[in-house]
Amino acid sequence: MSPRRAKRRDQDLGFVGRFGIGEVEEWPDGEWQVRRIVGGAADKVYRCPGCDQEIRVGMAHLVSWPNWSGGEGERRHWHTACWRNRIKRGPGRSRY
Repeated sequence: MSPRRAKRRDQDLGFVGRFGIGEVEEWPDGEWQVRRIVGGAADKVYRCPGCDQEIRVGMAHLVSWPNWSGGEGERRHWHTACWRNRIKRGPGRSRY
């Protein structure tokens, strides 16, 4: 018989579920709700607005949207590196 595994305390981590951990991040372009998606929960192909490349099924990435009422409609899926570097992009690209 194998020992039981300890359960994570979800209250200490914020929202935890199938789609990852959610948090609010402050950036020069405003406050953003950000949720990291684990590879096992990534079951669709998305296009990253940062690099215009596909985020393939099974690839860990993140989802962000503006932290205001109704901002959920502006939800976008990003490669993690593209999200971190979006502020450094030139004016030729929008953040969406």
